[in-house]
Amino acid sequence: QVQLVESGGGLVQAGGSLRLSCAASGRTFSNYAMGWFRQAPGEEREFVAAISWTGGGTYYTDSVKGRFTVSRDNAKNTGWLQMSALKPEDTAVYYCAAVRYLSSRYNNPSEYNYWGQGTQVTVSS
Repeated sequence: QVQLVESGGGLVQAGGSLRLSCAASGRTFSNYAMGWFRQAPGEEREFVAAISWTGGGTYYTDSVKGRFTVSRDNAKNTGWLQMSALKPEDTAVYYCAAVRYLSSRYNNPSEYNYWGQGTQVTVSS
């Protein structure tokens, strides 16, 4: 089992920045790839970013490329999602998730085995 806890969400004005953290415990975090997803009210959960277990591979949905950066520190059992130039359409509950290996379906929530409880990000216009 891997337990994940997100933090760092909040209310920010458009154009601002937030840094989300995902703290892992349980099984060895470095053995797992990590993904970030978000879900707005009435919408399906959507892929935001993913990072391989080494940190050497990163993937982003088109709408956040150039604005968001995913990273991790296996020694600290922590991953981050740095979000900049935030837009009102980025408003959602953000979740981190873990899976042993990233496949070609890394953007599919069903591929991930472990999930955090989510943290709310609200971007005002």
